[in-house]
Amino acid sequence: MKFTDNKLPAQYLKFFQNVKNPPKEMFYKGNLELLNKRKIAIIGSRKMTAYTKNCIFELVNLLKSVDVCVVSGGALGVDINASLAAMPNTIVIFANGLNEIYPKSNISAIKQIYQKALALSENEPNYKPKNYDFLLRNRLIIALSEVVVIVQADFKSGSMQSARLAKELNKRLFVLPQRKGESDGTNFLLKEKMAELILDYKEFASEFGEIKDDLSNDEILNFCKNGVKLDLALQFYGDKIYEYELEGKITIDGMFVRVLK
Repeated sequence: MKFTDNKLPAQYLKFFQNVKNPPKEMFYKGNLELLNKRKIAIIGSRKMTAYTKNCIFELVNLLKSVDVCVVSGGALGVDINASLAAMPNTIVIFANGLNEIYPKSNISAIKQIYQKALALSENEPNYKPKNYDFLLRNRLIIALSEVVVIVQADFKSGSMQSARLAKELNKRLFVLPQRKGESDGTNFLLKEKMAELILDYKEFASEFGEIKDDLSNDEILNFCKNGVKLDLALQFYGDKIYEYELEGKITIDGMFVRVLK
């Protein structure tokens, strides 16, 4: 599937001028109005745990309620789940050209981003990425974002390089609570006092605006608000339950459904 090649208007390149070798041009697909919102990068491991996935949905759901835009790199794991939860309030910066969808396993999600959110790349539309392009891409994610949240990371990983870049660019850096051995990188950042810990998601999100409770007028959220068995929820609402999970409104823990507040 090919998309019209659009060059990013010059005035938006200002977001990237503080990085080494700033892009002289960029390409986009989607909604440029998202660049005018407050933006938070959410990045991390491609092999995230179920705990991390639930944390992402809960945190992003609150950020959506204060109209914050989530920035990511569209990779497997943390990146694409953060973007799906934030939809349509998400900006994804790709290492590949926008006609060369990568990774292919994310093709359905990436097409949603092209159509409903915003995709950016500094590379020509048909460019196939090299290994080093992903690290170059990360500098643009950090530059565009007001705050950087690394939710899970191994000690030797691209996410840790993004953490170092965030400090170089004087961006506030945050991590989530993680068990020993599951996210040695973020635990190291905490130990070295390089990052702040998000313990209360509501408190964190409220720094960016007033949190709006949207339970009152939503039948499905009201049905699930006290926790409900998955088979019962599916009996009443069918596949809409899975749509709500993708949108970050609920989480499915085994055989139970609960609302993310």
